[in-house]
Amino acid sequence: MKVLVTGGAGYIASHTDLELLNAGYEVVVVDNLSNSCIEAVRRVEKLAGKKISFYEADILDKEALREIFKKEKADAVMHFAGLKAVGESCAIPLKYFKNNISGTVTLLEVMSEMNVKMLVFSSSATVYGNPSKVPVTEDFPLYAINPYGRTKLIIEDMLRDLYASDNSWNVALLRYFNPIGAHESGEIGEDPNGIPNNLVPYIAKVAAGVLKEIRVFGNDYDTPDGTGIRDYIHVVDLAIGHIKALEKLNENPGIVTYNLGTGIGYSVMEVIRSYEKACGKELPYVVTDRRPGDYAISYADPSKAYKEMGWKAVRGIDKMCEDSYRWQSKNPNGYKS
Repeated sequence: MKVLVTGGAGYIASHTDLELLNAGYEVVVVDNLSNSCIEAVRRVEKLAGKKISFYEADILDKEALREIFKKEKADAVMHFAGLKAVGESCAIPLKYFKNNISGTVTLLEVMSEMNVKMLVFSSSATVYGNPSKVPVTEDFPLYAINPYGRTKLIIEDMLRDLYASDNSWNVALLRYFNPIGAHESGEIGEDPNGIPNNLVPYIAKVAAGVLKEIRVFGNDYDTPDGTGIRDYIHVVDLAIGHIKALEKLNENPGIVTYNLGTGIGYSVMEVIRSYEKACGKELPYVVTDRRPGDYAISYADPSKAYKEMGWKAVRGIDKMCEDSYRWQSKNPNGYKS
């Protein structure tokens, strides 16, 4: 079976490419390299001992997509391509709407033309907004509190409408919680442009001496240590979840939705302490004001994914931090190292 992976040189997608190859799938990667690096694809090929068909193209370019689909004759698509920084999405929302939403429309039009109707979509727990209670289940009310989250929710709605209009589609909506970590080889990992927006890549830069101190946004939440609690999931567990979703789509389930998380919440301070164990030293941090839109606690109920797909996250927070630090140590400047 041949799988076309949009945004396939990115962080989560590159780990998924590797798991696909290891599971015996053929992989085609389409990526415009705006926030990723071709070196990730090369390293995946080396780790797997198999080749990837790579195309530098934008999902907004319908003609380019059409030619790739004609040539490669993919059986299914995993759709990761998209801009993903919450803060940036608030500053330049139109760019996010054009890239994420219009790009997905273009992709779906070409898939329809080519009669490729099997899709795994990279959604996000941001579609739950600020959940009123935990753990979060798939039937919670959906709303977005920033333009990035809104693009994910709009795309989910589009896919539900598409399926309602044509039941020959099979679609998995995968709502990620907080992916961190790296492949245990230290060869592939998260390599954000500029100053990282997310907690663990930022901690990694401090541990490596690239940044001075960790910023803790608020320590006055209603949580045991006052810092925000989130569900962190190892990126390899997340990647394996995509393989399980693809297997599920082979059963012709129609449209299905799954939370991919551990079901365990860790506070910011707990993550820092775990990272200190991984790197063997104390890490400096400073407490600053809460960020607008942040909330106290969110973690998944992932039981539906286990019940229906047989998928469960098995790597704990210490493993996530160990693998993150190994990647950072081996690649202090990311793929440019």
